[in-house]
Amino acid sequence: MNLSERIQTADWKQEKHVPVIECPDGIKLDEFFNVSVTLGKAEAHPNTTEHHICWITLYFQAEDDKFVHEVARFEFAAHGESAKGANQGPVYTHHQGSTSMKTNQAGTLLAVAYCNIHGLWQSSKEIRVG
Repeated sequence: MNLSERIQTADWKQEKHVPVIECPDGIKLDEFFNVSVTLGKAEAHPNTTEHHICWITLYFQAEDDKFVHEVARFEFAAHGESAKGANQGPVYTHHQGSTSMKTNQAGTLLAVAYCNIHGLWQSSKEIRVG
């Protein structure tokens, strides 16, 4: 069995586990642009001690390239844990990350998120260079 067989996909408008990649569709050659990745944009994903998003990793794959390049990794470590008990802590992180990047080739951004209950979820967004 391959790991790719365990990565789930769906429409983010109907599935709260799918990462949503937001950035321009077209970018300028070798100029930085902002990329944001989040989950639960249409329907909120829980952020509790028992059920939460652990991390999101953003990759870029240039057109006609076999390999992907890791762009950013966002880890979320506070989900209300406390010595008092689950969901009694004072700190909760939101599963959202932003970065700035540039590229000299068109390609595809890929985001993979990990839910501690429901596993791996992926989405992608093509970007054009012009």
